[in-house]
Amino acid sequence: MARPWEADPTTGFKKRLGKSPQELGHTTDTPDCPDIWELENGDVAVIGRDLTDSLGRNLPAGVSIGLDERLVVIPRNMLIAAKPDIPGV
Repeated sequence: MARPWEADPTTGFKKRLGKSPQELGHTTDTPDCPDIWELENGDVAVIGRDLTDSLGRNLPAGVSIGLDERLVVIPRNMLIAAKPDIPGV
């Protein structure tokens, strides 16, 4: 059975949501920075630390991670800084 939503691998990056990792103090200017981006198709990409193996073992009831999905974590203040850029929030 087909999924009702599928990520589009051909879309591009449109704009950062919130502040850069540098502005929030979450980087040493290396390429391993957390980030949040709106994609050209309206979906959102989140770059964060992969904690699928550790946090994925203790998911709340009714929550699951697909074989092609990863559980990523970003700093709280990064999501708060993105709030003004997220439509309908």
